[in-house]
Amino acid sequence: MQTLLQKLVEFWRSKINLKITSLITTVGTVGIVSCLIIIYIVAQISDEVLEQEAFAFDQTILLWIHAFANPTLDRLMQIITRFNDPNVVSIMAGFALILLLWKRCYPEVKIFLIDCAGGVILSYGLKSVFGKTRPDLWQSPIKEVSFSYPSGHALGSIVFYGFLAHLIATRYPQFSWLIYLLAAAFIGAIGLSRLYLGVHWPTDIIGGYGIGFLWLTFCITMLKLQKLKSTATNGAIFF
Repeated sequence: MQTLLQKLVEFWRSKINLKITSLITTVGTVGIVSCLIIIYIVAQISDEVLEQEAFAFDQTILLWIHAFANPTLDRLMQIITRFNDPNVVSIMAGFALILLLWKRCYPEVKIFLIDCAGGVILSYGLKSVFGKTRPDLWQSPIKEVSFSYPSGHALGSIVFYGFLAHLIATRYPQFSWLIYLLAAAFIGAIGLSRLYLGVHWPTDIIGGYGIGFLWLTFCITMLKLQKLKSTATNGAIFF
């Protein structure tokens, strides 16, 4: 019995503890706590959506936002929302990949592809699972035919633009706070545009941001761990 216990302790020290320590070091305590809180919030919202429960504040918030509608804002919000349309994102992702390959940032290329592919799979897959209908409170200037929860624009914007912001902030750490601030404002504007245009409920946006943030955090953590491993192996960092 003592021998078995010693083997378990040794296994924990050599395998599990090192990985947990590495994870905490990479993500940070605040990051882990933030992820746990987001997981709880997303789980609560998703559970209600599965049970087809209505959120009282969803309609109230949408109608409040719609009260500010005017032709100028209509045009502006349609422009903003297009920044996460598949065609636009595909072109931007292509340019980003070409630049990363030109710079020989191969770890970033691999994780960037995983990041984007995962975002697409999560968006379309979860929409099919939940099957939530979109709001129909007024005639929207744009037409959407897919399900509502989670918001693909919210999820996709934080996954795509958030990862690009991380790459740029890593390259220019002296401007990291400004880069992340601008990225957050832009991602927030995309989510707001979906509410203003009346094609998503607020809980769709919250769920999309939450799921997207968790996936983005996972991908960035993978990238950091991979670069730490590369540094330990040959003392070189690609980016």
